[in-house]
Amino acid sequence: MTVTVFTKPRCPQCEATKRQLTRANIAFETVDLTENPSTLEQLTQASFRQAPVVITPDASWSGYRPDLIKQLASSAVATSADAKTQQTVLA
Repeated sequence: MTVTVFTKPRCPQCEATKRQLTRANIAFETVDLTENPSTLEQLTQASFRQAPVVITPDASWSGYRPDLIKQLASSAVATSADAKTQQTVLA
C-alpha cells in the first residue's frame, strides 16, 4: 500500500499525522510542498486547503485525522490477514 503525506515545515498537524502513521506501522512517503510548488498547485486545484494532505490507494484527506488513520490501519491489518490466509491455502 502506498501512502503519501504532503507536508510543510513547522506544521504541527503534519507532525502529528506522521507520528500516528508511524505508531500504526503504516509506511508512508513524505513530500515537502515548499520544495514542490507544482504539486502544491495541483493539490490546491483539487480543493485541498490545509496541510497535511494524505493520499492512500482508497482515500484522501487534509488535516490531522486520527479517525481516518485508524481506519487505514484497520484496513491494512485486514488486507495483511487476507494475504496470509491466501498464502496458507495455496501452500
